[in-house]
Amino acid sequence: MKLLKTLGLLILVILAIPLIIGLFLPKNYGVNEEIVIDLPIDKVYDYAKLLENQKEFSKWQLMDPSMEHYYEGEDGTVGFISGWKSDNPDVGSGEQEIIAITPMERVDYELRFLEPFESTSNAFMSFQRMGDNQTQVNWGFEGEMGYPMNIMIPLIGMEKMISNDLQAGLQNLKSLLEK
Repeated sequence: MKLLKTLGLLILVILAIPLIIGLFLPKNYGVNEEIVIDLPIDKVYDYAKLLENQKEFSKWQLMDPSMEHYYEGEDGTVGFISGWKSDNPDVGSGEQEIIAITPMERVDYELRFLEPFESTSNAFMSFQRMGDNQTQVNWGFEGEMGYPMNIMIPLIGMEKMISNDLQAGLQNLKSLLEK
């Protein structure tokens, strides 16, 4: 009987430790990646501001070339929605909406993930002239995982994983535009 009590207490402690740790971990995470593209800012901005073009360079879009897409509104304007549905669980389904634009400087998006789990996050692309024929592009992503799921942020390396995907997308964008 004493062995069962000790074993039960040990299991309780093991289960409680991650929950206690989660109380002290941040619930928000964010990443920002950048690349310099050897083209004038107007050419880079005019291409990258269009959500439909992400099919050509976004790592997430390229993971399932047969995913379904739908679009609402005029691409490259506030309120435009780009949606996707994929049978690939790493891609899932959701939509992103352009929520703000500062011409030749920044495009802000709201990402609404529907499957395999529901969440809402913010992302942006910003553009900075580095010279007549060079443009720095930053691609950023911000998310939130409430307690106790916030323990997953460091556990699965959420920021590093997203950072790698953004950097792959930027490399694809650079290769595509510099052809």
